[in-house]
Amino acid sequence: MLFGMKSGTELRNNQQELHRFRIRLALAAGFVLFAFTILATRLFYLQVMQHEHYHTLAENNRISIVPVVPNRGLILDRNGVALAHNYSAYTLEITPSKVDNLEETINELANIIEITPRDRRRFKKMLEESKNFETLPIRSRLTEVEVAKFAVNRYRFPGVEIKARLFRHYPHMELFSHVVGHIGRISERDMLKLEEDELLANYRGTDHIGKQGLEQSYEMQLHGTTGFEQVETDAGGRAVRTLSRTPPISGNTLYLSIDSKLQALAVKAFGKYRGSLVAIEPKSGEVLAFVSQPGFDPNLFVDGIDTANWEAYSHSPDKPLNNRALRGQYPPGSTFKPFMALAALELNKRSPSYTISDPGYFMLPGSSHHYRDWKAGGHGSVDLHKSIVISCDTYYYGLAVDMGIDNITSFMSHFGFGRKTGIDIEGEQTGVLPSQAWKMKRFKQKWYTGDTVSVGIGQGYNLATPLQLAVATAALANNGQLMRPRMVRSIQDSKTGQIRILAPEETDSLPLKPENLERVKAAMVDVTRPGGTASRASAGAEYLIAGKTGTAQVVAIKQGQKYVESQVAERHRDHALFIAFAPADNPKIALAILVENGGHGGSIAAPIARTVMDYYLLGKLPKETAPVESPEEPEHD
Repeated sequence: MLFGMKSGTELRNNQQELHRFRIRLALAAGFVLFAFTILATRLFYLQVMQHEHYHTLAENNRISIVPVVPNRGLILDRNGVALAHNYSAYTLEITPSKVDNLEETINELANIIEITPRDRRRFKKMLEESKNFETLPIRSRLTEVEVAKFAVNRYRFPGVEIKARLFRHYPHMELFSHVVGHIGRISERDMLKLEEDELLANYRGTDHIGKQGLEQSYEMQLHGTTGFEQVETDAGGRAVRTLSRTPPISGNTLYLSIDSKLQALAVKAFGKYRGSLVAIEPKSGEVLAFVSQPGFDPNLFVDGIDTANWEAYSHSPDKPLNNRALRGQYPPGSTFKPFMALAALELNKRSPSYTISDPGYFMLPGSSHHYRDWKAGGHGSVDLHKSIVISCDTYYYGLAVDMGIDNITSFMSHFGFGRKTGIDIEGEQTGVLPSQAWKMKRFKQKWYTGDTVSVGIGQGYNLATPLQLAVATAALANNGQLMRPRMVRSIQDSKTGQIRILAPEETDSLPLKPENLERVKAAMVDVTRPGGTASRASAGAEYLIAGKTGTAQVVAIKQGQKYVESQVAERHRDHALFIAFAPADNPKIALAILVENGGHGGSIAAPIARTVMDYYLLGKLPKETAPVESPEEPEHD
């Protein structure tokens, strides 16, 4: 009986356990079914509903879009001589963000490939200016042997690679440094500017951009259009094959109006002197020569100039980085007088026959101050024609007072003084054409008659750039028609090959009486003849030259003292100036020359002009021996 009761209890327990098991099994099956339902739903969502989205992501992981940098456009002179071109070479580049120890990596690389201290300094400078994820060149222009050496050791240097790049080259170096300018690595400021202008996409993969000169002004023409390649990559990110390609469009070619031989001749004519020369074709405004002496080697700036060269340039007393033609502001001196004479005739302040007796100085009524003429004792009887030929200061002191500063400013502004010429290079200075309003704004002082006296001879507050003087001279040669100066003569489209010639542009026109123009021009011709201040400029010339010399003070001389050049430090001596156009009866070239601390325009600047004009008009090269100075030539202007 006990046995039977125990067996029944055990049977009941088994049934209970079985029931519990079945419940647990059902719950587990339900949970598994629920989990699989969720999984199936998720799979359906990802593989069906989101198929296109994830397919695109997968393709993006498999396919890389690689920018193809376009060839930068060429810069050629008017005869097709290359002033800026490209060549291909290998560079050793480091991506700093992928390198654990940069200094150690560079030291190990130096055991394989020569890396000079200059390379290290330049790399450090670029590293400071760039973002750390960019690739930066530690060595450029690798030889084939060096490429092979690195290829063998490539596995040892993660984050270091060799790239084939196009390099910008300026074959004439200093000769066109202030014309062509240079390119440089894109800075953060450049990136922000490109982003503002919505041009950033076109610069993907590009490391360089125009920084100065024509390289900067015509950046949009020279850069071209970036192309793209669709490249299939493997799991390691290595390129497997190119799927499609949109080719880049090279930058356009610029043809300049400048003649490289004329430019080289002008630079050689300066010799040891510092200064500037700008030559212009009067009727079109085309710039024929644009010299700022000394210049610099723009090739040093392409990949970032090293510290040693930068220090040498930036601290040089000769200031080679200063574009004197564009940014140098100097008193125009006596080169201002022909324009003053023309203003006097046009405004009826002087007649051709009006004559003064020059005692060698000028005094304002009620004043004891002597405004001295350059010639002690004066020039005697002086009319308008003679005032230009012998450069009589006294004549123009009185004329300036009679005209008044407002009339002077109004008239001279039409010749481009005191404002930018609009040349196709950035960074131009305006010079100073003083006025009552200008002085009040600048110095919070009223204008005095004594201020006007000095303006009459191109001194005082007067400042002009050599470019402005050349443009004004060209306008005088062109009968009062002011043309915008320009460097680029035509642009060749790289895609179609078509050449677009840039049309001349008139910026101002002054209706001048022909007889007044002829009187001033005739006087300027006599300036270059025996007895004039620039007689050596036309000695033996086969054409007529109209010119005017000038001297600009660097250090003021106290009243009663005499300027003796030999007793003055070289860099404190007067600047020598000369403006001219030729042939005088049918001008084809107009120019302005400034020789810093050169002394007198007739003896220093005028011969440089003659060399340039002889070559441009006649194709003649200068003689090795300098012409003998005429004994009739005055010692000053």
